[in-house]
Order: sequence, then structure tokens, then C-alpha cells
Amino acid sequence: MQVKLSQAVKMFFTNSSLEMVYFEAVANALDAGATEISINIMMDSESYLPCLSITIEDNGIGFTDERYNKFVKLFNVDEDSHKGLGRLVYRFYFNEVKIESYFEETKKREFYFNEEMSKNNTVTTVEKIKSGTKITLKDYTLQKLAKNNYVSVNYLKTRLLEEFYSILFQKKNAKQSITIKLESAIGTSKDKEVIDESDILALKEVELDLSVDLINKLYLHYHIQKLDNNDKSLISAISIDNRTVKYEIVADENIPSGYKMVFLLFSDYFNGKVDLTRQNINIPKDDEKRIKELFRQKVAELIEKEAPEVIKIKNRIKNNLIDRFPHLSHYFEDDEIGYSSRDNVLKNAQKKFFRDQKELLEASEFTDEQYDKSLKMSSMALTEYVLFRQLTIEQLKNTTLSNSENDLHNLFATMKTTFNQENIQDDIYKNKAWVLDDKYMTYKTVLSDKQMDEIIEHITMEEVLPDGDRPDMALIFSNSPFDNEPFDVVIVEFKKRGVKLEENIKAITQLEKRARKLMKFYNNQIQRIWFYAIVEFNDDLEMHLRGEYKELYSSGKMYYRETKIAIEINPDLILPISIYVWDLDAVIKDADLRNATFLNMIKSNFIIDEG
Repeated sequence: MQVKLSQAVKMFFTNSSLEMVYFEAVANALDAGATEISINIMMDSESYLPCLSITIEDNGIGFTDERYNKFVKLFNVDEDSHKGLGRLVYRFYFNEVKIESYFEETKKREFYFNEEMSKNNTVTTVEKIKSGTKITLKDYTLQKLAKNNYVSVNYLKTRLLEEFYSILFQKKNAKQSITIKLESAIGTSKDKEVIDESDILALKEVELDLSVDLINKLYLHYHIQKLDNNDKSLISAISIDNRTVKYEIVADENIPSGYKMVFLLFSDYFNGKVDLTRQNINIPKDDEKRIKELFRQKVAELIEKEAPEVIKIKNRIKNNLIDRFPHLSHYFEDDEIGYSSRDNVLKNAQKKFFRDQKELLEASEFTDEQYDKSLKMSSMALTEYVLFRQLTIEQLKNTTLSNSENDLHNLFATMKTTFNQENIQDDIYKNKAWVLDDKYMTYKTVLSDKQMDEIIEHITMEEVLPDGDRPDMALIFSNSPFDNEPFDVVIVEFKKRGVKLEENIKAITQLEKRARKLMKFYNNQIQRIWFYAIVEFNDDLEMHLRGEYKELYSSGKMYYRETKIAIEINPDLILPISIYVWDLDAVIKDADLRNATFLNMIKSNFIIDEG
């Protein structure tokens, strides 16, 4: 062997899958003129991989001297369509690769595919026998299967059809029958599948209106069949070197139920345009973009004509996208919706949005057109923020007993973080004080899970003794202590869902404890202090609150109590405080209602703008 196998395997197959073993064996068999191919997969136990063995047999012309000499010389190939590297995938997955081949009626060649293959190659004379090759693969090299499907004959039938539909279609048209049998014995489970000409549909042909060069044209072969059930399948691929290289034109999520579809793109232009491992297409980006656009455009035209259900899917997806992301509505490409995955449609629209933002921010001066565009862009940026708020609300709605207090806390404000007004542009997606009330967006400082001494230092601007007590959230808003103007302070304690009465009452006790420390500074610069306990309400808690608290009516349940706490003993100093106990679901509902107003305004404005 002219190249060390172990190094070649690592160099060329950094991104592979076990199914490539089957692809390579079938490709070689077809190249050898085989009309019958059988694949047998055996494992004593589904969980014991060392016992995995795969046998692939065919009735091709066998390993003649000429074919063997090409096999042992890694890069010795006659044409672009034969890359000379595919066989390395055998050694990527199996330490033992044994090849037995009959050729020229009376010859048998036997060898192991390894560094010593030129020495262990033996050719013997046998009685007259049909030609063919048997490859046996044993001693699996990896610790596990990436997918159990790689030993499932049902899955492999689909993948082999996707990979070889092009050549099987051409063989059928040439009246050449090809049969591929698949059998598996995994533990006590056995399964069989067959690929034959009945799996290859009759394809119509249409020429595409694009020449990628001066000579070669593009031809689309397609089949759209309505089924009697809700099954669905789609093969979309480019035919390269008699192999069908999968090319996603319609995302799986958009394939209509009850249809079988095949779309194959043929052109001599594609010959040899794959990498050495046949994993990636090598087409100039500009050419590939034009080809893909035209391919999708033609496929869309054919599908919408013969499978009108797709139009319904497309309209449903479009309406959903506009409803969820109205600010991106005129960035959505109509040709992509219903064909590309929803995530890709959204990602591409977002990319165009950011591109326009960048263009405007970098402009030294605005034309009238750019000015109008900047107004629209600023409204889009605001829309993104409102949508982000809605996503936060949805996350809060979806919290359950399994969510910790930290989970809940982080949805209001990232823990152990200090937010300052001057950094609001950087912090706006981390600090969600607006969930409590939109007025808190005028905050000067938010301290999330910070020690009491740090909070007091922010209020008094004086150094105090360390105090490890940690309120969940402390907000300083309206004005800043630096400005010598009166300001407000909010202290918030959270409790997770589903805790016992005693734990919820603890939140109230903690508020009173914080109040004793903070009220010393009341009526100096601090004009108001608000104390909130945010907990999940239940009958036990409400029963406890009804004795001393008054219920306030809003979009949910909130109880309020004025009480007095001792600040000093000598001299005796007692001050009044107000404590609010707020149902978590009421907080969420109130935030949802407030945000819904913005969402409805945005939707109506964008719909009007779109005409």
C-alpha cells in the first residue's frame, strides 16, 4: 500500500457515518456491473458492538488483476468520478476487512484490507464458478453506534434509495434490473427488505432555464404521487457521478402527508464535483446559489401545481411567522416559506434585518430614503424587545414545581449581578424588572442576589460593615443617590412553586428583616420603600393572609398589610412599613396583559405597513 492506512483514515474521514460503509460497497458493486447485491448485518446482542459483523456480496466481475491493482493504490484512478478514497471508510469502522472475490470463471482472490494487503493477497484456481465479491467486516472500532438506524434494514433501504436513485433510475430505463437485498439478525430480532425496480418510479423530465456554463444544461427528473394513506417521502438530490447527492429543497417538516415525491437534477456539469470522500459538493458558490434558487423555484412550481396541500402549509407557516415576528414580515422570502425549514427562514430574515441595521449605523449622513428606513428599523428594534419580553413571560408561565428558586430568580434578573442605568443597552435582555412593573424600567441600579452591605453602600454611598444577608432583588429607581434627589427602593423576595406554608411565610419574615436595616435611611433621601414577597398562592397561604392582610384587586391575587417594625431599641424607634404578598401567576398575568397591548399595536402597524 502506498499510503499508511491508519493515517489516511484519520486524515480523510473526520466526518463520516457507518452508513457510508454500505454506500461504498454498493457503489463498487454497481461499478463492477453487479445486478444482485446482498447486505447481511449480524449482532449477537444489540448492546454488544464487538460482535457486529457486516457482509456485502455481489455478482459483479470481481477483483480482476486490473481492479485489484487500482484498489491497492490509493490515489490511482482513471477519472474524476472514481475518487479512490471511499474504501478507507471500511477501515474507519472495522479493524478486520476480508475480501473474497471470484473472477474470470476459475480464479479466486482472497486478501485482508490492511497495510500488509500486498503480501497477504492470494489467487487460486477453482472450478468454474460465477464471478462476484464478498466483503466481510468485523471487529467494530468505535464504542457505540451514532444511530441504531445504521443497523436497521428499513432505514438503510430508504438511505440507499436516496443515495443511488439516480443510477437505479438510469439502469431501469436501460432495461437493466438491479436487486439489493437487505437482511439483519440483531439478537433474536430478524428483518428483511428488498430494493428492486418497483421502488424506482417513472420520472418526468423538464429542462431548466439555466445554463451554468456554455455547454451543459440542467434537467429535472421528477415524480409526484398521491398516496392512499398519510405516509410521506421525498428525495431531492443532484446526480453526480451516478450517485445522488442529497440536496435539501423541501425541509422534512414541510413535506405534505400522503405524497411520495422524487426530484433529481441532472447535468454533465456536475461530473466529478464532489470531494474525495463524496461528502461535500464542490461547486463555486455563485453557481451553487443560482442552481439552488432555480431548483427550488421549479420544484415549488411543480409541487404547488400537483400537490395543492403545500399552498395551505405555506400560508399557515407564513401567517404564523408574521404573527410571531411581525417586524421581520417584509424580510421573509416567499420562495423559502413552506420549503426551507422554519428556522432557516427566520434566520435568513434576521440576517437581512441585521445587515440593514449595520448599513444605517455606519452611514455618515442620511438620505430621505435612509431616514425613512431608519424609522422603520428603530420600530423593528423595539419590536424585537417586546417579543423578547413575551418569550420571558412564556418561560415564566411554563415554570413548574421542578423549577428551582434560582430558575425563577434568573427569569427576573440574572443572579449575582448589578445592573446600572448607564449600561441599560447591554443589560436590557438580562434584567427583566419590567415583569414586576414597567415603571421599574426607570431604575438607576438593580442588585440581584447581592449582599445587604453592598445595597446599603449604593443607597448611602458610604462604606458599611460586611453583611452576608442577601435579598433576592433590590431596585433603586426614580432618581439616583448620586443626584441628591429623593429616590425609591424596592425589595423583592421569591419562593419557588409548591413550597409549604412555612416557607412562604419565611419570605415575609425576610422582608421584615431587610426593612429593619433599610428603614434607618428612610425619610432622608429614600422617599418610599416597597417590599414584595412573590410566591405561589394556595388555600393554606390565603387562609393565613386573610387574618391580617387586605386583598387588593388587580389581574390576579395580591395581599397588602401595613405593619410597624422596631428600628432602634434605645432610643425606641418604630416605623411603619407596607408589605405586599403577590401571587406569582398574578405577576405573570399582569405582565402578559401589559405586553399584549404593545404586541397588538405592533401587529396592527406592521400589517398596515405591509398593505
